[in-house]
Amino acid sequence: MTSGEEKGTSGWSRADRRAWIAVLLVGIAVGFVNATSGIIEGSGDHWIEPVLWETTSAVVIVALAPLIGRAMRRWPPRADNLPSFALIHLGLTVPFALAHILFIFVMRETAYWVVGAHYGFFDDNGVAITVLYEWRKDILSYAAIAATYWIFEYVERRRAAAAQPMTDDRIEVRDGGAAVFLAPGDISHVEAAGNYVEFHAGAKTHLVRGTLASWEARLTARGFVRVHRSRLVNRTKIAALKPTPSGDVEITLSNGRTVLGSRRYRATLAGAD
Repeated sequence: MTSGEEKGTSGWSRADRRAWIAVLLVGIAVGFVNATSGIIEGSGDHWIEPVLWETTSAVVIVALAPLIGRAMRRWPPRADNLPSFALIHLGLTVPFALAHILFIFVMRETAYWVVGAHYGFFDDNGVAITVLYEWRKDILSYAAIAATYWIFEYVERRRAAAAQPMTDDRIEVRDGGAAVFLAPGDISHVEAAGNYVEFHAGAKTHLVRGTLASWEARLTARGFVRVHRSRLVNRTKIAALKPTPSGDVEITLSNGRTVLGSRRYRATLAGAD
C-alpha cells in the first residue's frame, strides 16, 4: 500500500487493528476496575448495576474508537498546525460524547425495562448537567484513544520506511489502480491535495491517496524537505531561492517551475540552498 501498511479484507490497516485491540484491552481493564470498585463501594441497589454501567460505557467507547482513528488520519498533528489540530479534535469530542451518551442511555434503559425497573439517567441532574458531566470525561477518553491511534500509526510508518529494500531506491505509489515506481531523483516536488498527495515527476503528476505527513516520514531520508504546510521539495531540484515581500520564499526548480515556500520553513530552506 502507499502508506506502507498492510490492509486486510476489512480495510483496516495493521496499525488500525493493533490500536483498536489496545483500546479494547484497556477498556476491559478500566471497566473491570470501575465495576468492582462500584460493587465494593455499594453503588446501585444490586451488584449487577455497576457491571451494567461500566460494560455499556466500555462497549460504546470501543465501538466508536475506529472513528477517532479515522479522524486522526484525516487531521493529523504537525508542527505547523497544532492550534487547528487541537480545535478540530476538541470539536469532535462533542459528537463523540453525544453518541456515547445516547447509546449508553438506550442500552441501560432497555436493560432496566426488561427487568421492570427504571434507570433514570437524567433524573438527578437533568439533561444539560448530565451531558456536560459526561462530555468532560469523554474529552479524556477521546484524547487517550486519539493518542493510541497516532502512536501505532507512527510506529507502523517507521517500520514500513525501514523495510524499504535497499537494493531498489524507487518509491512505489498507487495512481488509481496501477502501481507506479518512481525514482526519487525524478520527483521535483510533492503537494497535498485534500485526501490525496500529488507527485510531480517530469511532465507527469501522479495522484495518490494519503496524507503529506505520512509521505514526509518516508521521503525525508530520500532528500526531500518540507517548504510549506502542503508541500515537499526535492533538495536536488532546487535551482534558486528568492525572498518575497511577505517573507515567504519563491523556489525555482530545475525544470523551471516556481513554487512557494512558507516563511516558517526559511531555516530549513537555508540549509537546502
